[in-house]
Amino acid sequence: MPPRMVVVVAALRLAVSAYAASADPVRPPVPPDDWSGLERTTITKNPERDELTLELPAVDLPAGTVVDQAASVGEFPVNGSIYALHAEVIDERGRRLSNDFLHHMNVMDPAERELFLPISRRILASGRETGEIRFPWLLFGAPMRAGERILANAMIHNPTMVSYRGVRVRLLLNYVPDHRPWPFFSVIPWQLDVGFPVGDKSFDLPPGRTERSYEGSPAVAGKLIVIGGHMHEYGRTIEFWDATTGKRLWHGEPGPAPPGEPSAVPLGKLYGLTGIGLRITPAHRYRVRVIYENPTGHPIPNGGMGVVGGLFMPDRKAVWPATNETDSLYQQDLRHFVGPVGRQAVTLPMSHMHMEH
Repeated sequence: MPPRMVVVVAALRLAVSAYAASADPVRPPVPPDDWSGLERTTITKNPERDELTLELPAVDLPAGTVVDQAASVGEFPVNGSIYALHAEVIDERGRRLSNDFLHHMNVMDPAERELFLPISRRILASGRETGEIRFPWLLFGAPMRAGERILANAMIHNPTMVSYRGVRVRLLLNYVPDHRPWPFFSVIPWQLDVGFPVGDKSFDLPPGRTERSYEGSPAVAGKLIVIGGHMHEYGRTIEFWDATTGKRLWHGEPGPAPPGEPSAVPLGKLYGLTGIGLRITPAHRYRVRVIYENPTGHPIPNGGMGVVGGLFMPDRKAVWPATNETDSLYQQDLRHFVGPVGRQAVTLPMSHMHMEH
């Protein structure tokens, strides 16, 4: 994570690991097949309906703190196409806590690459402003495979004076089993962040106007089906450009939100009765651009972020490139997401709340 998407997913949700990856060349690569030092994410199927529950390990959440939960590993138990998800936070007694406790949750597949970078592909994400993510199950679905290995992490915060034990973050996923003739189109979550290529995605926000951008080309040609964005407080607009032609393809502005809270950027649904999707191609470069206006008169540490993301439908003949596990960006990103193997969770004061998705 990087708003209301499967990355946004996935859906930004779009979304988008609170510590920068070390670029130290003498560090050994992260073994892509050995996750024995990680805790388990449990993924269970509802026996009565086509729904999965993806649940992270339990952590304690002291009053007035932020818990940066380490990555855990799990596997999908079924083949299917995900079309809806929502996050929940529960305590040790199974009682639901407010979703305001959830800063973000990210899920990635370390065996598949991102659309715009040779790093692990983010496949699901959720945050406190996300709510339920849902798209037409007859038309679109994000594929999952039985045995597909995922890594998940989360950041939870507790602004109250009450401490909680055994807190779990979970995602409820609705899917269509793979033996059905629908959904008609297979879509893949994607993202493009001004903080790319790897490391922390938030940046310090000086007083006044700030602009940040990043450019890249997609690995394969296809169509953007859904697009949305995520910014922090004082974000004014986030944009997606065809940098090759100089044409702005989409822009989003945050809706109203309480002071100090992130604002959701409305989704752009790029499909309708007249056509499906906005075509992008590896021959062009594309830019995400974010603009902030900080009126406080003082710098805000980690106060800025800008990520677009959504759903991408590859061309039918497109072949998704294999992940290169020895690639330096892949390794840096994986270290950043996982953190030190064996780390369970880091408890921080609430002043660390402007950390990345």
